[in-house]
Amino acid sequence: MHSRLFDLSGKTALVTGGNSGIGLGFAEGVAKHGANVCIWGTNVEKNSTALGALKQYGTKIHAIQCDVSNEAAVEKSFAETLSVFGRVDACFANAGVGGGGPFAELATEQWRRVLSVNLDGLFFTLRCAAKHMKERAERGDKGGRLIGTASLGALMGMSRGEAYAGSKGAVISIMQGLAVEFARYGITANSVLPGHIETAMTEKNYANEKFRNAIMPRIPLRRWGSRADFEGIAVYLMSDASAYHTGDSFLIDGGFFIF
Repeated sequence: MHSRLFDLSGKTALVTGGNSGIGLGFAEGVAKHGANVCIWGTNVEKNSTALGALKQYGTKIHAIQCDVSNEAAVEKSFAETLSVFGRVDACFANAGVGGGGPFAELATEQWRRVLSVNLDGLFFTLRCAAKHMKERAERGDKGGRLIGTASLGALMGMSRGEAYAGSKGAVISIMQGLAVEFARYGITANSVLPGHIETAMTEKNYANEKFRNAIMPRIPLRRWGSRADFEGIAVYLMSDASAYHTGDSFLIDGGFFIF
């Protein structure tokens, strides 16, 4: 007899920043296990490419161009998501940007840009999802999954990356608050903390020999992470297997933090 513990058939996931990198890894993982998926991204071409890749798994897939730092755009995109799928069972608030430099010289505009996407965007997105899931629960349809992408940088001193690390540290606290507030509705909330992962946002660092030689020896698994390393955690967090697991932070870094 096969277990259906990780079967996501009939469920819908929303993944912001889902057209590449870690977000696409989340999307691929849940689609492989039967979930319908809506991805949001700012780049139309990347959205189209991701859409084609996800359709091979045979579930319903939709892509929306959305800048999550724009409150009105998020509200409109969430409404479109509901019109296409009827419901959202899991919301992966994953969209984010990097940015930094010498702290004493950091421009206010740059600071605010990082926080507008990484924090305001997460707030706008999860507010829509939490409201939708709460209203469903009040009609007798309890349950839902809220997932925020934080970072290893939230746990370590990130020189010249204070804006990014600060925004990601806040994600952890926000998700813990949501875990407590929405537990009564059967909704869980957790954070995923990626370590050194090969994505478009990090490729410049990993191409730098000095950086590579400083970091790689400190990763016990001796490799950079990839988007495929985030498929499993996405499936677990969206599935019935994690129904009693909330308020946690999942560090996926190849052992870097403990070494």
